Amino acid sequence: MWDINEFYAIIIKSSLIYIIIMFITKIAGLRTFAKMASVDFATTIAIGSILASVILNDKVKVTHGAVALSSIIFLNLGVAYLSKKSQSLSKLITNQPLLLMRDGEILTDNLKDANISERDLMAKLREANAYKITHVKAVILETTGDISVLHGNNEQEVDEIVLSGVQV
Repeated sequence: MWDINEFYAIIIKSSLIYIIIMFITKIAGLRTFAKMASVDFATTIAIGSILASVILNDKVKVTHGAVALSSIIFLNLGVAYLSKKSQSLSKLITNQPLLLMRDGEILTDNLKDANISERDLMAKLREANAYKITHVKAVILETTGDISVLHGNNEQEVDEIVLSGVQV
């Protein structure tokens, strides 16, 4: 059974680590929680794990959590900066978006490569309010694991620049 002091300790640690993460995020910028690439997603998971450890494990000090959070966030920013400057590093750490559908045609080989079923693809089309498969211009598996659905009427075309960098 917990005593009241444990509850207070959790509230205090939660409050402190919350303030620390807000402070670090203010310094590091909005990119901190943007899912721009898979490394950003991994960073978000690491941040969540650190927060949970600090809050719930009485052996982990708030200061240790602050150092760990700062390290992870600034390491992620450094990697983002370096990958912006170096094309080869960017290719090494970032997945390339993958085209799953084009002009109403399902690209089954790409679905297999991405380990996505047609059933999952149809669910994403429904989520995107795509009413007719012939109106689907492109479906892209993004570097973050999100699926983007571009759809409209038959007269609409997708500008090729929107699909730049997408693996066909």
